[in-house]
Amino acid sequence: MTASEKIDLLVYGPMRPILEKGFPDQFVVHCAETRADLERLTPDAVANMRGMAVTYHTVAANRESLARFPKLEIVASFGVGYDHVDAAYAREHNIMVTNTPDVLTEEVADVAMGLLIATLREFVKADRYVRSGLWQTQNYPLSAGSLRDRKIGIVGMGRIGQAIARRLEASRVPVCYHSRKPAAGLSYKHHPDLIEMAKAVDTLVVIVPGGTATHKMINAEVLKALGPRGVIVNVARGSVLDEQALISALKSGAILAAGLDVFEQEPNVPDELKAMQNVVLLPHIGSASVVTRNAMDQLVVDNLKNWFAGKPPLTPVAETPIKAS
Repeated sequence: MTASEKIDLLVYGPMRPILEKGFPDQFVVHCAETRADLERLTPDAVANMRGMAVTYHTVAANRESLARFPKLEIVASFGVGYDHVDAAYAREHNIMVTNTPDVLTEEVADVAMGLLIATLREFVKADRYVRSGLWQTQNYPLSAGSLRDRKIGIVGMGRIGQAIARRLEASRVPVCYHSRKPAAGLSYKHHPDLIEMAKAVDTLVVIVPGGTATHKMINAEVLKALGPRGVIVNVARGSVLDEQALISALKSGAILAAGLDVFEQEPNVPDELKAMQNVVLLPHIGSASVVTRNAMDQLVVDNLKNWFAGKPPLTPVAETPIKAS
């Protein structure tokens, strides 16, 4: 194979071992961790780039970035959410976009369930209580929250939402959900109106995609409807939840507590949230185990290798489906 026959491929975002070692000799792998690094790519690399792996959700593969590469055929995005990739531009320019669903479903559902219980039963606060020595002088007070007397509404009922619902059902907790349309084959009550669901439950677990359609959908009105026993757990995107409205609701007692794995301006978290004892904060670790992140990286690699071997990609997104032959 001559050099001219090789396929130029860009890893946009942090490089990791499976990506670094995953491509055979037919590929020439270029690296750009930041937008500034894109500017330093050689004109030949830019002109001939045919594939892109986007390896983190904070890397913006927007219209301007994608338009730099006239021969781009495919963008393989790491993660189930792909709001950082301009899929509309990709569709307009016949660029395939893939993501990494399924391989992280159970991991994120585990974190959602753990975060919910930790928030309700005050695990982090109780841990600090033991470490401080206070337990030696007095018993820890009873937690205001419990999973035992909860009605839970899941905002979003895709793969991960359904995995969370299965866990809650196994824990004998009543479940309902809000989504644009009912999910096929489910017996949980569907609420077409988010406010009405918030009024009917006391806990919301949020697991919808990011993007303009869901921007700040969990707002002051939703939090007010949830009520003073209300608990909110967000394992979706920080953009889905109005952080200032949440802070106000927590301060005023309009809701009871919150568990957050995602934030509006990651990794920056408002000091007001950090200071609250009724909030559990995680550093966006929904899928962040070695086994799951390795599986996600491998799916990015496999999507690209399939495409350039003339096979359909494994997990195309809805905006750029595989065309019927």
